[in-house]
Amino acid sequence: MLRLLREPRWLGYLGVAVVFAVVCCALGAWQWHRREEALAAIARLDANWDRTPVALAEALPELDAYEEDQQWTPVAVEGEYLVDESLLLRGRVRGGDVGFDVVVPFRTTEGTVLWVDRGWIRQGPGAERPVAEPATPEGPVAIVARLRPDEGVIAGRGAPEGQIASVDLGSLAAALGEPTYTGAYGLLAEEAGGEPADVAVATRPVLDEGPHLSYTLQWFVFAAGGFVALGWAMRQEVRGDEPERPVRRRRSDADVEDEILDRA
Repeated sequence: MLRLLREPRWLGYLGVAVVFAVVCCALGAWQWHRREEALAAIARLDANWDRTPVALAEALPELDAYEEDQQWTPVAVEGEYLVDESLLLRGRVRGGDVGFDVVVPFRTTEGTVLWVDRGWIRQGPGAERPVAEPATPEGPVAIVARLRPDEGVIAGRGAPEGQIASVDLGSLAAALGEPTYTGAYGLLAEEAGGEPADVAVATRPVLDEGPHLSYTLQWFVFAAGGFVALGWAMRQEVRGDEPERPVRRRRSDADVEDEILDRA
């Protein structure tokens, strides 16, 4: 088999096996990284979802402040909704139904604005408006919201006037023209001490790590399988080059008798 590796043809096969193994190992490492990201997301959810709410200014000392580990952290805020600036976030699915999230800027008592996703409303016929208009409270109110990261612009998605395709905080802040938090927005948990009646607030998501671990193992097995296949092919080549050995057949009594008669 070592002799075969001196032949250009088998060196080429070996090179193919090496490249195949490198690609498989890279895909395996990518799947492992995906698993680590999923486990980190689960850990963040478990650590932050049921935490005691903290003051918004404490969680986000700057308007553009936000760390990934703060996701789902509850913040307590006092102020009032800017009801006239309400928007509908289209294309949101809840329990298999498509609807809208009601997104409203909330001006805090400090004068800064936090965009808040109040909750979900099922869409009505025609898919352009919800089945009922939201009843966002006016005047001073205390809320608790969980921090969510800026969604940014989703390429290829648009929305009619009064609606948005994503929570792009940069665009929303520019259109509002007031000091606005651009690092994160709030996902409403409580409003005036309870849940609102006009929308369905977000429930705790169900996260799992997915099949990334099994995919990781499969890719590494594939990488080793390429070398196994190469070794098997080389062994078959070597066996094909070996001369056939004569098969020694045991002499029977009849063969001995025929030999004696021939000599006679």
